[in-house]
Amino acid sequence: MEFNTEFLSPNLQIEIYRALLKPRLIEEKMLVLLRQGKISKWFSGIGQEAISVGVTMALGAEEYILPMHRNLGVFTTRNIPLHRLFAQWQGKESGFTKGRDRSFHFGTQEYKVVGMISHLGPQLGVSDGIALASKINNKNQVTAVFSGEGGTSEGDFHEALNVASVWQLPVLFCIENNGYGLSTPTNEQYNCQHIADRGMGYGMESHIIDGNNIIEVYSKVSEIARSVRENPRPVLIEFKTFRMRGHEEASGTKYVPQELMDVWGEKDPVENYERFLKETGVLNDGQIEAIKAEFTKEITDNLQIAFEEEDITPNEINELNDVFQVIDFEHFKSNSEVEEIRFVDAVSDSLKQSMQRHENLVIMGQDIAEYGGVFKITEGFVEAFGKERVRNTPICESAIIEAAMGLSIAGMKSVVELQFADFISSGFNPVVNYLAKSFYRWGQHADVVLRMPCGAGVGAGPFHSQTNEAWFTKTPGLKVVYPAFPYDAKGLLNTAINDPNPVLFFEHKGLYRTIKQEVPIDYYTLPFGKASLIRSGEEITIISYGAAVHWALEVLDRHYEIKADVIDLRTLQPLDIEAIYTSVKKTGRAIILQEESLFGGIASDISALISEHCFEHLDAPVKRVGSLDTPIPFNKRLEEQYLPKVRFEDALIELINY
Repeated sequence: MEFNTEFLSPNLQIEIYRALLKPRLIEEKMLVLLRQGKISKWFSGIGQEAISVGVTMALGAEEYILPMHRNLGVFTTRNIPLHRLFAQWQGKESGFTKGRDRSFHFGTQEYKVVGMISHLGPQLGVSDGIALASKINNKNQVTAVFSGEGGTSEGDFHEALNVASVWQLPVLFCIENNGYGLSTPTNEQYNCQHIADRGMGYGMESHIIDGNNIIEVYSKVSEIARSVRENPRPVLIEFKTFRMRGHEEASGTKYVPQELMDVWGEKDPVENYERFLKETGVLNDGQIEAIKAEFTKEITDNLQIAFEEEDITPNEINELNDVFQVIDFEHFKSNSEVEEIRFVDAVSDSLKQSMQRHENLVIMGQDIAEYGGVFKITEGFVEAFGKERVRNTPICESAIIEAAMGLSIAGMKSVVELQFADFISSGFNPVVNYLAKSFYRWGQHADVVLRMPCGAGVGAGPFHSQTNEAWFTKTPGLKVVYPAFPYDAKGLLNTAINDPNPVLFFEHKGLYRTIKQEVPIDYYTLPFGKASLIRSGEEITIISYGAAVHWALEVLDRHYEIKADVIDLRTLQPLDIEAIYTSVKKTGRAIILQEESLFGGIASDISALISEHCFEHLDAPVKRVGSLDTPIPFNKRLEEQYLPKVRFEDALIELINY
């Protein structure tokens, strides 16, 4: 292995050696502790350290890095205190996730490192968002994100590279090609000679680097990073390397031919570079032993700190309080005149006023720029706010939601319009596994609003009509809002954009141009978790949300003799349980109406809550009414049968007469 150190001072060469050696010594100690049962699992990066160390040293301290399992060198080169890393691996309080996640599944804003989740792919799209923030704010910074060759088979890889290329984002996509995805060799992962060849398909510059040569990694990545800072663009870098141990220790390496292990063993990055430094006189044996003794002592001392820390005492209140970032709701009251506007106009007004109020707010979605979106909600926004902040996106829901998370990490806000709520299924993973869990895991909020045009009744068929809120109300860490009136839509959307937690904002497209209401012209907010009592009566409680609220009112208008409390929930997470209990205890009867198919919907949970907490006040069984448990049909008569309007009227009368 040849090392070209012509332009590197002896001091820098030694600094590089120290950075390369430290993760190796830590790993060797961790393997001992694993055998002793003192840590639970270990993903070894032995043989690959040069990539983590070289890339990290090539970046500035304020530039974000998004590492994976085998990138211990990223954390050590960023000088993260070892006792905190050790505590993280032992599930201790002083780790970065309070014992809630393991290994490198964490991030730290202090050191500008954003760790992985087990689904691998979302990291790539998140790096797009961080780089987008850098580009918008003219920071001239690069973002480096790691993946293995196996991760390049995931759709997130292709979506992230496509977005980065279309938007010319300053991202270094660092692919560690170590030959195997767990036990699956590369010839079963992809059918091209080099992963770097894929850059051509995205109009992207690409490079192949010897991942075991620390000087080549450091020098070439430094050169690429300098160029990208001056001329923002994505670069795909394939590092050729090898994993000398199992995917994780339990899996072993029996599937690897011994001759291949021997070949790569000769290319060990630490041993080869150490030998070079000795041969060139930069270091001698005594100096090397002194460095190793220094690191060994540091490791031992920090392990002692971590071992001596008390185990976590579970506290239910702490756990529940850390699901969302707690904020003080800022109530903006309206003092202006009102005007009668449609639901669709209320949403548009909120977005426009929020863009004026928050200069760090970006709106993203398919066709939302010059075209104004399929519902024309953002028409004229490009002229008002510019294309940097009003961004058409490729058709790749997953990468755009991930990019929204990246914007949040970089201190910005975003609203993502899902063209139809149905299409969220293409971005489901980052919603439920990244946005929802980041604050609980490592205290990083997801300042993201996902706008969800939804609902049936417009003859749009199975793929443009779903109201799929129950997919998300059961996922801790997500807030779910579902207004029924223009006034609520504007005030609640303003609140959603102010909230640093992830919010799914459902907008029933059947209400967009059919419902009008007097709405204040100026900016105002409404609190989450506060239902609206829109009619009052003594006989029965009707609980609903979205378009179904209007169906309930239509039925009551035909049956004026029924005296009912009508509760419009407005937000489903958080849920106004107190308003529900207060009404049910007064009326003694409850019926819950939802548009979503009946089984597994939120009506089931509300019914259970009422039965558990208001049982002694009930004069009749709690009734649930929802759509048929079928996909949503296109034919108008079939769709009318699918929806619960007629069934609700029958069930209401039956319950009144119980």
